[in-house]
Amino acid sequence: MLPSLPLWRQRDHRLLLSARAASDIGTEVSRLALPLAAALLLGASPAEMGVLTAATSLPYLLIGLQAGAVADRVSRRRPIMVTCETLSAAMTVTVPLAWIAGALTVPWLIAVEFVVGTCSVLFRAMHFPHLATVTDANRRSEALAGLQSVSSLAGVGGPGLAGLLVQSIGAPLAILVDAASFLVSAFLIRSIKTPETHVPAPRYGMGAEIRAGLRAVATNPTLRTLCACGVVVNFFAASYMAVFMIYSLRVLDLAAGLIGALTALFGAGGLLGAALVPHLARRFGENRVMLHAVLFFPLNYVTAAVASGPMWAKFLLMSVSTTITAVAIVAFAVCFGTVIFHNAPAELLGRVNATNTFIVQGVLALGGLTGGLLGEFLGLRPVLWIGALGVLLAVPLIWLSPLRRPVTPAPPPGAPAPPCDAAAPPLDTTGTPPPATSRATSHPPSACAATPDGASSQRSRTTSYPPPAFDEERTR
Repeated sequence: MLPSLPLWRQRDHRLLLSARAASDIGTEVSRLALPLAAALLLGASPAEMGVLTAATSLPYLLIGLQAGAVADRVSRRRPIMVTCETLSAAMTVTVPLAWIAGALTVPWLIAVEFVVGTCSVLFRAMHFPHLATVTDANRRSEALAGLQSVSSLAGVGGPGLAGLLVQSIGAPLAILVDAASFLVSAFLIRSIKTPETHVPAPRYGMGAEIRAGLRAVATNPTLRTLCACGVVVNFFAASYMAVFMIYSLRVLDLAAGLIGALTALFGAGGLLGAALVPHLARRFGENRVMLHAVLFFPLNYVTAAVASGPMWAKFLLMSVSTTITAVAIVAFAVCFGTVIFHNAPAELLGRVNATNTFIVQGVLALGGLTGGLLGEFLGLRPVLWIGALGVLLAVPLIWLSPLRRPVTPAPPPGAPAPPCDAAAPPLDTTGTPPPATSRATSHPPSACAATPDGASSQRSRTTSYPPPAFDEERTR
């Protein structure tokens, strides 16, 4: 790794970004094509749409914690990532095959989403700590913003491609693009050459290892706050997503092309957010960016609930709110991931990430089921108002947390790190200002910490991640 080179000139980082781009373009196609196939071709009810939304997230509740322990145990993570992408491709291609054979059903779509979601759990558990292998510590915020930019670019072009494919060859066949994207991602990840020198964590029992990750999150005030905020945001986001497609088609009477355009605008807003956040974080610190970004989270719920009148007025209102919300969500997601990198002990990084993902992403299943059921019994619009009120809870969670403490903005990439202190004390988890030699919970680390491969390196850092649901690091 050559930390002096810009990230775009580092071969393995380019491969990682390219894999993300291919994967996200396929995801955008399926994000539109799959629910359209369920709602329009198979006549799925709101409850079935809720189950379909939950199917991808349920594996986080079933194996999320175990996946984190495995990520810390293995010395090579890339082979597992490649296997997950290949298996996802094999399952996704069954959708168009079943449609051609006349055997496609809503339960089949749910089963495919469940298997792909299981692969996603394992992939993400490996991907998060693997980022430290190909990215210098001082550039991880920049790397996370780059991943968000790629996802946002896919969000701009993907929906248009999805709409074109759905209209020309039908929703089930359009999903073939997603299957191909998994294979391209697997090939690019396999081409990364940076040696994986991670020293596996000691094995002292799966249960004990999982508890260590849970304890690391529960005893650190900042990690605990982020996890709670993620739960709130994702629960109500999943409720919103469970009914949004049906609400847009049946209540707002939006055409599929306009729904795709809104998705593209979300990608454009995310791209703007990803471009702004490295500069904002360097000037103000990640904490202050998160404090202000969270204020915009209820906006999309409210505008969707109040949208009425002519088609152009509804679309214009939702276009503006979607773009603003995307900027806020992506800015929050990048800082969310960086703050976790600052606070997670290196030897527990995989388990801390998996614990957070298990809770934050696992709640999507509950939110999707809840949204579908509420839509069935209360109607679609009330679900949006409930979501708007619920996501407001994230504001006091963030504003009354240790994240309100002033922070020292991160140094620019390439700035020399302060001298390492081999005897630096353990991470402060009390919420009190740490001594000068400790790795502070509330600001970028200035002391050097042991990396998973045993070296000493300054640490800085993705969610994955990343929200709507709030993690922008794929719910694939």
